[in-house]
Amino acid sequence: MIQLSAVIITYNEEHNIGRCLDSLIGVADEIVVVDSFSTDRTEAICRQYAGVRFLQHPFGGHIEQKNYALQQAAFPYILALDADEALSDALKKAILDTKKDWQRDGYSMNRLTNYCGQWIWHSGWYPDQKLRLWRKEKGKWGGTNPHDKVEMEAGSTVAHLPGDLLHYSYYTVQEHVERAEKYAVIAAEAMRQQGKGATWLNVLFSPVLKFLRNYVLKGGFLDGQLGYTICRLSALETYWKYRLLRNLS
Repeated sequence: MIQLSAVIITYNEEHNIGRCLDSLIGVADEIVVVDSFSTDRTEAICRQYAGVRFLQHPFGGHIEQKNYALQQAAFPYILALDADEALSDALKKAILDTKKDWQRDGYSMNRLTNYCGQWIWHSGWYPDQKLRLWRKEKGKWGGTNPHDKVEMEAGSTVAHLPGDLLHYSYYTVQEHVERAEKYAVIAAEAMRQQGKGATWLNVLFSPVLKFLRNYVLKGGFLDGQLGYTICRLSALETYWKYRLLRNLS
């Protein structure tokens, strides 16, 4: 059976980290938590777990921090979670079965999000496939901050696992608004650094298209009032991003 390192980055995650770590017990052979100097009880909670290696490192961006955490892993097989995520029982079983018979370079899984106490099955949020289990030598974190993703080497083989990665995203709508504002700023700056710009057409029409895609085509209306809220705030984040990018250009 292969040995597996679980890696997590944290900052002020006292409400989430315990659930995340509990779900990894019996699945990961080591758990590495890289914290960017939390001011809440995150460190104290992590140190209650015998199998957790707790490290602190300055935050330089989501991609940069996750790649630093990746480098700290002792084993060549990686399972990466965010602090607000946890493994479902079905996904735990799938990962344990994979450890006994590892056949691919990487494995993806569906992510199911809990929003203000409700599981969201539509709105562009499910199945939300994420590649989170892979051979360390075959992939690393990439994408555009803050929307990081694991990028595999060309020619890598990938399979999909049953079960869900449970994502406890926002406890209140206000928390979503604040995060959307923050992510819009990060995304606009990242796009500016890549030499990208924005026109007024981007500012005006991209949010509308985003809302129609998620609410109509992706069935956001089936998630009720919270589905409308999610789709509206996703569109608003897109508007903020392009408006900020245009101002930066």
